[in-house]
Amino acid sequence: MLKHFDHVTVAVTDIPGAVRFFGLLGFELDKDVVISGPMMDRYMGLDNLEARHVTLFLKDAEPRLEVQLLHFNRPTVTPAPDVARLDRIGFNHVCFAVEGIDEVIARVTAAGVTLRNQPMTFHDRRLVFLEGPEGITVELAQWL
Repeated sequence: MLKHFDHVTVAVTDIPGAVRFFGLLGFELDKDVVISGPMMDRYMGLDNLEARHVTLFLKDAEPRLEVQLLHFNRPTVTPAPDVARLDRIGFNHVCFAVEGIDEVIARVTAAGVTLRNQPMTFHDRRLVFLEGPEGITVELAQWL
């Protein structure tokens, strides 16, 4: 039986930039380790894996919510040139519920985060897309 959403993992080339972005949304550093070795190779399905694995968590969130960042030292990463396109198959975007969406938007845009659209109301929620690390799409939703 599924219980709840646990985490999302984002492969990044700029750990400090990604930590800063998610920090603007309230995430805090929990762990920062290097993963490698035969066990991780088997688990990830990659030979000779070595990556920095940074776990960020949303303080006071119940249940616990994490964003995990991976920065690959080995193997060489494959860029996804169309990661920001929402009209493709595969991962589309991640959405976080917020309180005070207008204040969050003001805070993140003041820090240089780009909005992908103007906020709108849809299905009892106020929504906005942000340009996240490595071009991924991060959505904010405030239930009305």
